[in-house]
Amino acid sequence: MMDKSTENPDEEDRVSLKSNGNTASNGGTKETLGRLQSFRRSIRRAAEKSPLSSGGKWAKITTGTESGSQPPPSPSLSAVSPVTSPLKNIGGLFYKKEEDDSDGAAQKGKGLTRSKTDPNMAGFGDSLMKKGVSFRRSLKFKKPSKLEAAVLVSEGSLEERKEEQEEEEEEEVWEELEESYTLPEIPHTPLSVMQINNLIETEVLEEAHLNLLALRQEFQQERERCGEDSPLELAKKEKDLNLLYGNLRDKVNNIVRDSNSLPSRNKGLLVPVARIIQEEDRRAGEPGGLQGGWLEAWREAVGEGVQLKVQSAHLETREQNPSWLAVHLALLGKSIVEDLEKVKKELRWSYPPSFQVFSTYVRSYHRVVGQHLKKLEPQVTELKDLYALLDWIINHYKSERIMGSPSLQPDMKDESADLQLQDGLLKQLKVKYCCKVKEDMKSSLDRVIELENEEVWKDRRSPKKEEDFLNSPFHMDIWTNVKGNAINSRRIDAQLEQEVISSCLQALKEFPKRFEVEFSRHCGALRPQPLWTEYHITYINSFSALQQHMDGYQDTCDREVEGFRKEAKWLIIRLIQVLEDQYKDDVKPYLRRMMTRKWLTNDEDFKQLYSLTELLSEHCALMRPPHVQELASRLHYHVVREYVGQLMKNNYSCKNRKHEKAASKIHVQWGRLRDLFEDMKSTHEWLYAVGDDLSNIIIQKNKADIKLHLQPLVEHYPDFSRKHLVAVLYFRGLLRGREHQLILQQFTELKKKLGSGGGDKNRVLFYDMQVTVNTDCFSNLPFSCLSFLLPDN
Repeated sequence: MMDKSTENPDEEDRVSLKSNGNTASNGGTKETLGRLQSFRRSIRRAAEKSPLSSGGKWAKITTGTESGSQPPPSPSLSAVSPVTSPLKNIGGLFYKKEEDDSDGAAQKGKGLTRSKTDPNMAGFGDSLMKKGVSFRRSLKFKKPSKLEAAVLVSEGSLEERKEEQEEEEEEEVWEELEESYTLPEIPHTPLSVMQINNLIETEVLEEAHLNLLALRQEFQQERERCGEDSPLELAKKEKDLNLLYGNLRDKVNNIVRDSNSLPSRNKGLLVPVARIIQEEDRRAGEPGGLQGGWLEAWREAVGEGVQLKVQSAHLETREQNPSWLAVHLALLGKSIVEDLEKVKKELRWSYPPSFQVFSTYVRSYHRVVGQHLKKLEPQVTELKDLYALLDWIINHYKSERIMGSPSLQPDMKDESADLQLQDGLLKQLKVKYCCKVKEDMKSSLDRVIELENEEVWKDRRSPKKEEDFLNSPFHMDIWTNVKGNAINSRRIDAQLEQEVISSCLQALKEFPKRFEVEFSRHCGALRPQPLWTEYHITYINSFSALQQHMDGYQDTCDREVEGFRKEAKWLIIRLIQVLEDQYKDDVKPYLRRMMTRKWLTNDEDFKQLYSLTELLSEHCALMRPPHVQELASRLHYHVVREYVGQLMKNNYSCKNRKHEKAASKIHVQWGRLRDLFEDMKSTHEWLYAVGDDLSNIIIQKNKADIKLHLQPLVEHYPDFSRKHLVAVLYFRGLLRGREHQLILQQFTELKKKLGSGGGDKNRVLFYDMQVTVNTDCFSNLPFSCLSFLLPDN
């Protein structure tokens, strides 16, 4: 029997394992020893393969040869240690449990403390660390960590230390991980479920996975022996396998997810993670494993990591910052580029080529960013924010600022740079943008009317002049607004530009009517003051200019331009018509008293007519072409018809040689009116001759000479008829008699001679001009009926 005073580590291990229920039955001595040896080997491998990270759960380690030095902690054992004695010798290294005030000395979160090693074991510990470094290099790590190097340098010469320092100072060169690998030897006997789980929790993933494979082999062998019968132990082992594999996959996913956020902690674990994924995908379908591909789970973990990156981009509210979205998108783009740069330069080298690491991250960003923007869309309501979002999606994302960044080349050469947006999102944003443009356009047009009232109408201010024409600047404001929207949308998309212009024109189509209503409401009381006339001329000019601006979009939006043009045209016509009607009302009483006894002896009525026409001429000089010609021509035609029309009413007959005075007066007055309408740019030059033609007939002293002056009148005005000539002769004082009949006969012959080819048929002046019926029964009889009354020559 062994002396109790002898401290046999193996014996102590056996006692400890028995106390934790991890040994075999008392009868299996060989099996028990085999399990102990396997356990010690697993602990050594754990010490070699452990990722040495600072800030871990484990206490500092010292060796006998390095008094005071502190090699890195080994997470080979979890905080919940299966070892119960205060000081244990495991794999040649001594561990001491940390003291804890709680009842559970093995609480999660409490580590194990390594005591000073036996001097005889110091060399073994250093040898173990060297093996760990060698193993890591075999997995294509770029170089040993500084903590590992510290152990090696403790035995090396000064020359070796110098070489190591130079190696650290050199530029880091990454090598691609080979696709093929050799699986380390699977333990003959796996560790317990608790031990494997501890290895998973402490991220000793290689060791945990090898023991999981060993446990899986045991399960498969027992299952083959049992056949269809599934004893309770086999079901329990299957449940343990599912639990351990689930924990392993969760740990792998967490490492992959955080690999680009916590590089110092997780990058060293990516090589074993990649090998585990490869091995598990190779064994897919074998009993004891998880359902679902590990590589697909890895891609999902990459996507989760990308999602965390996207969500970490700072996002303020609109209340905090009016430019909240533009700032967020700029930060998001910067974060994407920085993350992909890390993937390209560092992370990709921890995986075999088949993982297509860079492509996976790029595709994940396409998908995750698209989902992120979909969530942002309801918050984006302002036009500037909609513009920023559309511009970022269509232009910035695939530009050199983000996916086209030179730092990501040439890896992005074969990758798509387009966002993976949810169905209809881009179209939805464009529609929303156009609706907002239309809404803002309506608001700005309402503001134009408000400003016109505040700055002009309310205080009855005179409109301003521009290039000697009355003008309101609102047409430039509107055009600038439409043009700005068009230019901005063109930077995003040519099709969007067309839709935006269409939206602006749709809003603008309603503007002329709204403007007219408000103008009439605020300025209707000014009629017929000169200021009222000036306002009308101002808005005729302004809406004409606005119409010309919008005509520039004829090729882009023909239907919308035509719709606005129609509304603007009708407003201009109504404004001109109102001016025309007002002028007609003003001159009506004075024109009505032309060709009367009072007219012949008094010039007051003509002076009023001339004064009103002259004032309007001055106003028309402030109106831009072509509407000034249109108004002047219409007024010119009206004055001529009304002036000449008084001759046709038989209101007065110039007897006793008064016809000469009347003709002279007509000639003078007609000349003055003609000059006015010439200044007003009337296009009805054909009306200028009528006054002189009529006065030449009226002024003739010898009645027989009247026949000689009929031809110019008939040629100039083909619609001048016999009844009109009778009215003119009546005014001349020639009511009847032989000469009267001869003149009418001559007129009839002239009309026949000129026929249908005489004169311009478009010059209609007398056609519908009313003539007062002459009650003289002989005046309209044919000349042949009265020939017997004529004396013989």
